[in-house]
Amino acid sequence: MEKRTFGNSTLSSSVLGLGCMSLGTNEKKAQAIIETALEGGITYFDTADLYDYGVNEKIVGQALKNVREEVVIATKVGNRWNEAQDGWRWDPSKSYIQEQVKSSLQRLEVDYIDLYQLHGGTLDDPIDETIDAFEELKEQGYIREYGISSIRPNVIKEYAERSSIVSNMMQYSLLDRRPEEEAFPLLSQHKISVVTRGPLAKGVLSDQILAKVSESIKKEGYLSYSYDELKETLESLYERFHRSRSMTEIALKFNAFDPLVASVITGASSVEQVKTNIQAISGDPLSNEEYTLLKKLTKENGYSAHRLS
Repeated sequence: MEKRTFGNSTLSSSVLGLGCMSLGTNEKKAQAIIETALEGGITYFDTADLYDYGVNEKIVGQALKNVREEVVIATKVGNRWNEAQDGWRWDPSKSYIQEQVKSSLQRLEVDYIDLYQLHGGTLDDPIDETIDAFEELKEQGYIREYGISSIRPNVIKEYAERSSIVSNMMQYSLLDRRPEEEAFPLLSQHKISVVTRGPLAKGVLSDQILAKVSESIKKEGYLSYSYDELKETLESLYERFHRSRSMTEIALKFNAFDPLVASVITGASSVEQVKTNIQAISGDPLSNEEYTLLKKLTKENGYSAHRLS
């Protein structure tokens, strides 16, 4: 599988990554999913201290124990659990980040984290303090690199200009092209890679077309798409591409087309889903003509909130 580098760093991973949030807490099942990912060439595994209140990190760390030096382990910080572990609050403070990294290292059973990400962010945060926390962790060898997970252009701008982040994780798909207008150009200017999540738009971008569409989407639409617009768009995509490529394939390869994207993250709750995604990302990339057509058939929508100006 193709490998890509994060920003100007030495960190590189497979273009397809495994989002571990939906692995569940059955260790045997999770192990099978992760082993299937490894067999298919996936080397990027994304978790967070928040997922199942730390249990997910334990499962991921255990499953990757024998291949530690061959993979990129990414986790996130910033959501602080309450004592009852039935909720959390946002805490991007230096003290919390530097305290929590040690807990993540212990759960993952590793000496260092490849990519440590701020799990959100607002303009009200003590941004300089947050950056200092990550910089010190890098100097101390607890982490190799750091990034943020944010879809807010105004927050992304602050970190792009004031920190040495190598990546920004954000939602991006054929049906959610909001990052293209503001975030992508800014990140490209600062040589910061994108890690995309949600490329299959909650399963809407599948060969089953509208079969996986929820009742809420039928009533309220999906982002800037009304249900009728969504139906028309999906049918157009299927009609133009189904003879040569699956919907999953065009969705994943659309995300991977831009070299700014270091890894496309897909979740999986079964071995079959992992195999489908690996098969979809394999083979020939989209041609320039296919990419242009996909952009023509879908909306170029921007962010209405958290703008740069």
